[in-house]
Amino acid sequence: MPRMDTEQRSVSANGISQAVRVAGPPDGTPILLVHGNASSSAFWEPLIRRLPGTLRVVAPDLRGYGDTEAAPVDATRGLADFADDVAALLDEVSLFPAGARPVVVGHSLGGGVAMRLLVDHPERVAGLLLAAPVSPYGFGATRDLVGTPTTTDFAGTGAGTASTDFVRRLAAGDRSTDAPTSPRSVLRTAYVADPASLGEDEELLLDGVLSTRTGEDNYPGTAEPSENWPGTAPGRRGVLNALAPTYFRIADDLVAVPVKPPVTWVRGDADVIVSDTSLFDLAYLGALGVVPGWPGAQVCPPQPMVGQTRAVLDRYAAAGGAYREVALPGCGHTPHLERPAEFVAELLALAEAPAAH
Repeated sequence: MPRMDTEQRSVSANGISQAVRVAGPPDGTPILLVHGNASSSAFWEPLIRRLPGTLRVVAPDLRGYGDTEAAPVDATRGLADFADDVAALLDEVSLFPAGARPVVVGHSLGGGVAMRLLVDHPERVAGLLLAAPVSPYGFGATRDLVGTPTTTDFAGTGAGTASTDFVRRLAAGDRSTDAPTSPRSVLRTAYVADPASLGEDEELLLDGVLSTRTGEDNYPGTAEPSENWPGTAPGRRGVLNALAPTYFRIADDLVAVPVKPPVTWVRGDADVIVSDTSLFDLAYLGALGVVPGWPGAQVCPPQPMVGQTRAVLDRYAAAGGAYREVALPGCGHTPHLERPAEFVAELLALAEAPAAH
């Protein structure tokens, strides 16, 4: 099978300059790849090499990542700024043929963008592959499978939860391993369960992490003080606030979408980012004693992220849709890097599904 090679393009869409990786023939089966937080389209490069040359693959850098313009993120719209950018690419005839309905693959934050895209443009999505996606109830500060908030201001989520040293090192382009908060250390310990899975692509992937624009309008955003533990609540600008359940709560809209393409949900059971025991959830870190002052499980339990996604997808299926859950043992947060053969098989099955066309 000939190897898929990508071509870098720059497209003006939705009022901003977007960098896009493109591979495969223009009339191939369309696939749209949406990367996650603190990464870029470079994270899809190892996967694209494994895909058959019959596919038309489009992988944009989201705003504020890679080579796309660092346009501000209005957190009050949830992930809609990102979804609008991606939706505008569907009508770019240099990327997709007119009326194309791609299978949309979303990783982590990109999974939330893919959900938003489906809700806003259901007729344009042939299938959804959610790879370790953010919960449909956002990230943090919800206590149960229906997304009930732990506090009225969603304290413990948003930009104030970011590691200031990680942000500083991102801005400095730090490639060292001299601290657990260095981008390379985070890539090796949080993005994957086994750092050996990064292989020869580690520098490329680290480039993607370091492409993250930092600041109040991008990563992590602005924070507000809170009277509730741990003393910080989401602001109105920037990426981590856009992920907060204050603004990203898409469960009911997802269930109610009038056109329900098939969904495949791929996750690793060793994921430490999107998990019912997430090391990035301050409530879970509080329970571990890492963040002091935790008020206890009755007041602020860890978010059941995986359980929430399953509950929402069960409702999606009960409302006439269909989904498949694939849990990969020993796999971390990035299944397409850690288990590429299984991931490609799931993607191709979805692309070839009759309901996807």
